[in-house]
Amino acid sequence: MSTTAENPNKIHQGRNVKRFREMLGLKQEALALELGGEWSQKRVSLLEQKEVIEDDIIEQVAKILKVPEEAIKNFNEEAVFNIIGNTVNNHDQAAFFNYYPTFNPIDKLIELFEENKKLYQELLASEREKVELLKKQSH
Repeated sequence: MSTTAENPNKIHQGRNVKRFREMLGLKQEALALELGGEWSQKRVSLLEQKEVIEDDIIEQVAKILKVPEEAIKNFNEEAVFNIIGNTVNNHDQAAFFNYYPTFNPIDKLIELFEENKKLYQELLASEREKVELLKKQSH
């Protein structure tokens, strides 16, 4: 049996889901909630352990995480490092390391965190509404 550790070039789609989910600061429970009623934190955990994920599930997860499906299907960490390594080794290194973007990357990161915070607050408000509705139904 071949594992990803033995073959680092092998793409592990479940690990990619986990990477993107964690980059967005989303918990497994939140992803399960977005995926629907039959999903749980445990099922998301099992999904993240799968080397190959069904296309329909990748499509759902990609929409929720707002990433292209191909990112989940094809992201390979070693390939990224190879691209970076080849870029630095095959070009003028001074030009590569003296890149000055026209935007502040930290500002973009803060914007992303603020958007994530806003989405989390909306999710929390939605959950509170659900709890209130359930309380009203039980009385």
